[in-house]
Amino acid sequence: MSAKDFYHQTVKQALVKAGWTITHDPFPLKWAKRNLSVDLGAEQLIAAEQQERKIAVEVKSFLRESRIADLEQALGQYILYNDILQRNEPERELYLAIPKLKRT
Repeated sequence: MSAKDFYHQTVKQALVKAGWTITHDPFPLKWAKRNLSVDLGAEQLIAAEQQERKIAVEVKSFLRESRIADLEQALGQYILYNDILQRNEPERELYLAIPKLKRT
């Protein structure tokens, strides 16, 4: 299992504080007869439920030297995970949690 993202616990705590119930940490995805743990970039999904709404959250920190490379990776993972979720759990919405980036 890959290491959790730097902001993983912060996002998880924010969801709980906002009234969400954490149901999976990480959220497993099945794709092409494979069981993915969604560690495609050392990141994991947090699944949560709130009043019949189901979400999955991909957490990213953008800590590498190239924020563009981090963004490309995050978007690629988001697209892949969203496609898998739409096939397996279409009622679950996918979100991407990223830090507020300072302009340089």
